[in-house]
Parts: sequence; structure tokens; C-alpha cells
Amino acid sequence: MWLFLAQEVMFFGGLFMAYAVYRFMYPEAWLEGSASLSVPIGGANTVFLLLSSFTMAMGVYFCQVGNSKWLFRALFATLILGIIFVGVKWVYEYTPKFAEGIFPGAGWGPHGSHYGHLADFADQGALQIFFILYFIMTGMHAFHMLIGFAILLVLMWMTKKNKFGPQRFMPILFFGLYWHFVDIVWVFIFPMFYLVT
Repeated sequence: MWLFLAQEVMFFGGLFMAYAVYRFMYPEAWLEGSASLSVPIGGANTVFLLLSSFTMAMGVYFCQVGNSKWLFRALFATLILGIIFVGVKWVYEYTPKFAEGIFPGAGWGPHGSHYGHLADFADQGALQIFFILYFIMTGMHAFHMLIGFAILLVLMWMTKKNKFGPQRFMPILFFGLYWHFVDIVWVFIFPMFYLVT
């Protein structure tokens, strides 16, 4: 598990390095792009994810003390909070941006567009880099959460079958490490994109 998390650190580390390089090169574009993101929505999502880390930690505890009933409830709460996070991201962030044309791709250019106030920004190429990194990094984070949902469903099913307890809690513990890692990644992504100053 630690080796897996180490390669995940290297994967996201490369994206964070790309972010750092381009933010240094295009600070004005980063300010403009960040201004189009909603801090309250990103902040609320951060709270949902931190709460899911708490419920996951409680799940590990309940497993270690042999309380299957509360282990299931903790895993279920973790799943629901994660689904809320992804749902908010899709409904209140991705969907409006797609509808407004605020995404990198064909048609984005310096000769005016339907991107609202972003169309007036001089360096459209740099602004596109901001949104490329935004969608790749937040999208990969959401993809890791979807994988987590599938694993949570399996763990919940196994919990119902009394497969875990004080003598067998490592699968829950290992998944907890994965879930906390995904949460930590968001704790870095949120200020990097939403709180640019």
C-alpha cells in the first residue's frame, strides 16, 4: 500500500510541478482563471471531504474494536459524503463551465468567444493552460474518488458478511490510507486553484 501511495505521490507530484511552473510563468492568467471558480462551493466541498476522512477514520476504529454495525455506518457515511463531493463538483462547477464554454479545446481563441469576462483576457493561451490543469487535476482527483466508491461498496458488502473485526482489519486500514491520501490531494488542489492571490 505504501508503494502504491508513493507512485500516486509521484503522479500527482508531476501535475503539481506543472502547475507551479505555469503559475510562475503566467501569474495574471492564474488570477483571471481562479476568479471564475467559486470559493464557497470549493470550500463546502472541502468540508464534505474532511468529514469523509473523519468517518473513514472512525470506520477503522470500529473495525479494530469489533463493532461491525458502526463500521458499516461509518463506511456508508464516507460513501455518501464522497458522492456529495463529486455531485457538487459536477452540478455546480463542471456543468456550468461546459455550458458557458469555459473549457480548453477547439474554438478557444483570442478573437472573442462566448466565455463571458474571460474572452476579454489578453493571453487566451495562458488561460487555457490554467483550465487544462484545472480539469486534469480535479478530474483525476474525482476519478480516484470513483474508484474509492467501488471499493467502499465491496467493503460494505464484506462488512455485512462479518468479514472484518479485531483480528482482520488491515483491508479497512489500507483503504483508509487510500481515502486519506485522496483527501490530502484535494487539500492541496483547493488553495492552488481557488485561493490564488
